[in-house]
Amino acid sequence: MERGIPVHKVYSRVKARLPGNRRMEIDLLVSNDTVVGGVEVKSNLRAEDVRQHVDRLGTFKEFFSEFAQKRLMGAVAGIVVEEGVAEYAMKQGLFVIMQSGDNVRLINEPAFAPRIW
Repeated sequence: MERGIPVHKVYSRVKARLPGNRRMEIDLLVSNDTVVGGVEVKSNLRAEDVRQHVDRLGTFKEFFSEFAQKRLMGAVAGIVVEEGVAEYAMKQGLFVIMQSGDNVRLINEPAFAPRIW
């Protein structure tokens, strides 16, 4: 896989509930033996989507305790990405995936260091 992070499992639309009617949904969850990644997928990615995803990642391990011992990374993906949003997401420590023709690609520079939660 790109960036040398192997993916062993991929889950889509993963949901969890906690007491007090607290809920979380992750669009895509990818994992291997040591790392788990939460990906927010939008047709039109906005800064607010990035902010919400960063907040979600902050409480992820509370909702998904089975991944508590793994390093958590985040990513956002969009078909259309509003101006400045990709840069904002990268400053938050997120990988950014964008559509490129018929494919998608990771647009972060090779030296990018993702935030670990």
